Amino acid sequence: MLTILGFVMIATFLVLIMMKKMSPIAALVLIPALFCVFVGKGAHLGEYVLEGVGNLAPTAAMLMFAIVYFGVMIDVGLFDPIVRGILRFCKADPMRVVVGTAVLAAIVSLDGDGSTTFMITVSAMYPLYKRLKMSLVVMTGVAATANGVMNTLPWGGPTARAATALKVDAADIFVPMIPALAMGLVAVFLLSYALGLRERKRLGVLSLDEVLEKETADETVLVGAGGGEERTSLAKKTAGGSGAVGAGGVGADAPATRDAADAPDASDDPDDDGFQALDPHRATLRPKLYWFNAGLTVLLLTAMIMEWLPIPVLFLLGAALALTVNFPHMPDQKARIAAHAENVLNVTGMVFAAAVFTGVLTGTGMVEHMADWLVGAIPEGMGPHMGLVTGLLSIPLTYFMSNDGFYFGVLPVLAEAGQAHGVSTLEIARASIAGQALHMSSPLVPAVYVLVGMAKVEFGDHTRFTVKWAVLTSLVVLGAGILFGII
Repeated sequence: MLTILGFVMIATFLVLIMMKKMSPIAALVLIPALFCVFVGKGAHLGEYVLEGVGNLAPTAAMLMFAIVYFGVMIDVGLFDPIVRGILRFCKADPMRVVVGTAVLAAIVSLDGDGSTTFMITVSAMYPLYKRLKMSLVVMTGVAATANGVMNTLPWGGPTARAATALKVDAADIFVPMIPALAMGLVAVFLLSYALGLRERKRLGVLSLDEVLEKETADETVLVGAGGGEERTSLAKKTAGGSGAVGAGGVGADAPATRDAADAPDASDDPDDDGFQALDPHRATLRPKLYWFNAGLTVLLLTAMIMEWLPIPVLFLLGAALALTVNFPHMPDQKARIAAHAENVLNVTGMVFAAAVFTGVLTGTGMVEHMADWLVGAIPEGMGPHMGLVTGLLSIPLTYFMSNDGFYFGVLPVLAEAGQAHGVSTLEIARASIAGQALHMSSPLVPAVYVLVGMAKVEFGDHTRFTVKWAVLTSLVVLGAGILFGII
């Protein structure tokens, strides 16, 4: 019964948020509370929730101060050169912008922290997507999938958990998997290229000057071939387009057809910030402190990688120092904190709401029963192929449960079953990290709320768009591992 209720609870949550019948925060709180009563353990709801909150409190603290820190860095202009550099490289070509998003997310993911990756990526790319009227779910989908592949680094979490759970060396898991993971990253880049071509077809190619200048509402936007000097109208660059084009993108007569379920149009967002993140005249800029802020950020990321202090403590200290140095006057500090309060509340609220979901899943025993049922459902004839079975199971299981639940609860059982059929523990461990491309979009991953929150994307829209591409990427990693003889 617990097995069925566990799957029904997860399915109910996903359906309601994707259909936008409930907000993610409300769904994360009310649905597990209701199912806790269904299983007859309503009296224990309080302790389940408090245990979940206690487990996620350090994460919430880290996100709170990290958002403040990177928000201040955006305010003072730390990322302005990065955005302008990407602009010049991309030449305002939507295809190059999407590929640039994937590359940037993959590079920043080297620090091993998903939240930091998403904050930096969105901070750099969001203004560009808004100005070009590109689909923001393309940005979140590409960034999440790229980070998911890179999340398999030994210091990223899943590989270390697999090594700990199975008592093997993390390097013995990760190093042989590098070719398969590289193929997964190539798949992400190819995906970003294809999605970029779709955005280019929808929007055309603008010139750099047109992106950086403030157009008036009735101004005609012109485009050049790849950002060159020779300019033609956007209507001619857009397939089958005709008619004038207004400021910011597609005109009334130009076609802007798209798959509504896949890519909501950014131009429909009433919260368009007018590309203010690149406003060279904003009062919060601190050009004289640029190298201090850059050095502080590098030092902070280095301290995270080297684990000099717990991450929440590092961001707490970093945020306090950044505020004090850049805004020494108390009213200015209060203004900066207030400016980022909405993001802080949205993200930390989502984390604590997720604590209710994970607390009930774990406390009622649903996770344990679901895992036992899935392992027991494996046909006896699949025993010699437990590597493949583990890889396939890792895709849905790391989406529907936390990494801790999968690697410490399910993986040892799968490894034991594999050993009984002559499949090595290392092979099982390597297969277990194949599903991480999808895991980073799981509603149980706090970092994904940073991504969708900063990008101002509905979680349901992100889920509908990303899941299919992330599953495909995970299958590429698994298939490459089998093809190369790694799994």
